[in-house]
This record gives sequence, structure tokens and C-alpha cells, in this order.
Amino acid sequence: MKIFIGSIWTETNTFSPLPTGYSAYQDVYLVHGGKHPPERLASAEPAQVFRRRALERGWQVIDSLHASAEAGGKTTRHVYESFREELLNDLRAALPVAMVFLPLHGAMVADGYDDCEGDLIARVRALVGQAALIGVQLDPHCHLSPAMVAGSSIIVMEKEYPHTDFAERAEDVFRLMEWTSQGRITPVMRVYDCRMIGVYQTTRQPMRDLVDRIRSLEQQAPTLSISIAHGFPWGDVPDMGTKVLVIADRDADHAAATARAVGRDLFALRHELIPQYLTVEQAMEAVQQALITRTDKPIVLADVTDNSGGGAPGDATHLLRAIFAAGFAGVLFGGLYDPQAVTIAHTAGPGARLEMRIGGKLGRASGTPLDVDAEIRWIGEAQQHFGVGEHRLHVPMGTAALIRAGGVDILLISRRKQVYSTDLFECAGVDPRTYRLVALKSSQHFYAAFAPLAQQVLYCAPPGALQLDFTSLPYQNIDRRKFPLLADPFTE
Repeated sequence: MKIFIGSIWTETNTFSPLPTGYSAYQDVYLVHGGKHPPERLASAEPAQVFRRRALERGWQVIDSLHASAEAGGKTTRHVYESFREELLNDLRAALPVAMVFLPLHGAMVADGYDDCEGDLIARVRALVGQAALIGVQLDPHCHLSPAMVAGSSIIVMEKEYPHTDFAERAEDVFRLMEWTSQGRITPVMRVYDCRMIGVYQTTRQPMRDLVDRIRSLEQQAPTLSISIAHGFPWGDVPDMGTKVLVIADRDADHAAATARAVGRDLFALRHELIPQYLTVEQAMEAVQQALITRTDKPIVLADVTDNSGGGAPGDATHLLRAIFAAGFAGVLFGGLYDPQAVTIAHTAGPGARLEMRIGGKLGRASGTPLDVDAEIRWIGEAQQHFGVGEHRLHVPMGTAALIRAGGVDILLISRRKQVYSTDLFECAGVDPRTYRLVALKSSQHFYAAFAPLAQQVLYCAPPGALQLDFTSLPYQNIDRRKFPLLADPFTE
């Protein structure tokens, strides 16, 4: 059996001022002809899992383009179209194939294309015909479009946020594809639109219980898979929003009923699911109170509105400025995206003391730069890992520098990426556990690594590119019949 694997992967914040071009893909993951590096990298894990399982079966694997970029603004038209044509040309050369596996994101937007994944899947389907199987793995922060569902045989999304289940979901896609090819199942997919916009942290209740429940429901025939598309609120496209996708064996009515039941349960929880974020002032007060009852564990403070994983610049100074003003001691802050400052630090070298201007360079949401008297504590190549345990995946971070200014240790990074794990700091020779306050540029993916070491985890929402008041976002293209834009979009 011959199978084909390829992907074009990014998450697009259509409000972001940062265009996503060719270099953005080079910075994260760009391989041609399936020539993956030996490291287990997060961007390639689903493809590698699927490939390993196929080779174990003795199948022939044709591996194509894999292009991944950090979230940002729209991908330029030329870059998307050139990547798409490279993948499709490889597929043409491989025909006929029995299966195609496309590990995608689901919220990619390019100039001229509101639904890149739907466009790609439709073109792949046109080439392989109706008899071939097309399996798709998506990030839950996707826009689940009719074109994506119509062109695919199977769609599975990660269930967890933070996304610690890349490999498990790739195993699900492979298993369902294999069973379908053997005639053991006939998958049918149905979607329920929850008419919601939101951010759903699966580490918290009541979302934790709901995810656990859908895992149980998947064990009850004829249900094969249940996915919740959280949606990506900062993508102003027609298909944005929260949806439930159910795959059942042969029974379309069961798939539709299950999707509706799960979707209505999710909708009923809509008010409870709204995360509670602190303002900068509230966060400083909360930190001050927590420090009074200090334990031997640090307070972890997330800067959620400047998360580059959602397309934000990653160089906003609002929270760092407040930390300086509060005069807290024993603070670790990172990673602040500032390639120019990193270059200056590398030029000066460890031990140097100099005036530096850091952050606040990439737009209004970034605030203004901070002028600091800095001591260069460390320079070098940074890295971190995504996930925990056996599923830890390598994430290269490029050159970085650790500086000390105003009693705060600040990790400056040259590759725009959110914080995933403690080893981003450990590679700079510091242990986050030894600080009183650890402030991170991340919304939720930090949680798996940092929560176990924290006295308390706080979420702060300064002014930033990831505006969390969805009623104030200047949407132009979405279907506005959604909570919280309407109190009850099913009746209004």
C-alpha cells in the first residue's frame, strides 16, 4: 500500500501586524521531500508517528513538504501557493496512492485564501479521487470549514490545551485509516456548530470534565472519535467559531446526535468556561499578597495577551514595566522577543554592563521600549521542549541572551516563540525554581511544565495583540451569531 504525507502548518491572527513570509517557515520547520532532521521536533511529530506506523506495516511511504511557521499575520500569497504547488506536484508524481495524511493546523489564512486547509484538501482530493482515503489531524484552535470536512475521510483534533497529545491523535488517525482500508469500519463525519467564541483551558473545570467525558463516549460503539474545535478567535474568517466533530461507524444519525449533544453541553457551560484574567494592576496586587505567604515555590505569572503562539509580537513591555515599578526582587522574565537586543548582548559578551533598549518595537500593542542598565549574564543557543515525559519534543530557539536589569533576570530571544518548558531558562544556567516570581510570555502551553513547580499560577491580560474581549474585536467577516456577541445566538 502506498501512502503520501505532507503538511503546510501555521495559525493566522488576521489582526496581527506581522506578515508571515518564507523566512517565518525557515525559522520553525521547513523540509522538502520528507528529509526530516533526526531530532524529534514538535512540528513533525504527527507525520513521524504516522510514518513509523506505516513502515511497520510494510507500506510504501512518500513523504513530501513539511512547512511550519510560528503564528502571525497572513501568509503571503506567493509563499502559500508555492508551498501548495510543491506538495501537489509531489503527490502527482506519487500517484496512485491509497492514503494521504495531512497534519495541518486548521486556522491558516493567506492573502486571497480565507481557508488554506480547505483549499489544500480539496485540491488533494481532486488529484487522488474519491476512492483514496484522506486523513487530517488538526489543532483544536482551528476553523472547521465545510470544505475541510467534505474533502476528508477522517479528521481528528488534539483534545488537550496545552496540546500534550499530538502523538496520541496521530495514532488515532492512523488506526481509523487502517481500519477503513481493511473494511472494518465505514466512517461518517458530522459537525455541530456551538455558536461560540472562546478560549477553553482543558486543565481547568468544567472543560476538564467535558474532555474526559468525550474520551469515554469514544469507547461506545458506533462512535469512533469526538473532537472539539475550540476555534481561533483572532482569525476573522467566515468559519471561525467553536464546533464539535463526531465520527461514527456507518451511522450518520448517531454522529449528528452525538455532536449535537456534546455541543449543547458545551454551550450550556459557556459562562463558566470564560477564563478569569487579571489586569496588570490586579496581577501586581496578587503577586504582592502571594509573596507575603511565600513558600519555597515561585509564583508563575502568564502574560497571555502577548503570546506569539497566537500571533502576537512577543515583545510587549506592559507587564515587565509594571514588575519594575513594583520593585519585586527575585524575578525571572522571558522570553522577550528582541533579536536586535540579542545581537547587541552577543557583541558585548558575558559580564558586560551597558545601557540597552529592549522590547516595544513591533506595533502599538507592544507598548514602548524599555531603557535599562543591563548586565549580560549569559549568551548562547537556546532550546526548549514541548510536552512532557516520553512525548517531549525538541524546539530550537536560536541565539538568546540573559540580562539582569533592575533586579530582574530577563531572557531575550531572537526566534519568536512562546515559552513551553523550564529548560528554556535552564539552558541559560538558571533554575526557575529558585526565583520568587517567574513571568512568562505564554497563554497556556507553559502549564504542563511550570504548574508542578509553582506555588500559584496567575494569568494576566495586559493591553496586547491577543485582545480577550471578543465583543470589541473589529470582526468584518465572521458569522456574528455567536456567544458572547449575543447572549443566546440560538434564540436571538
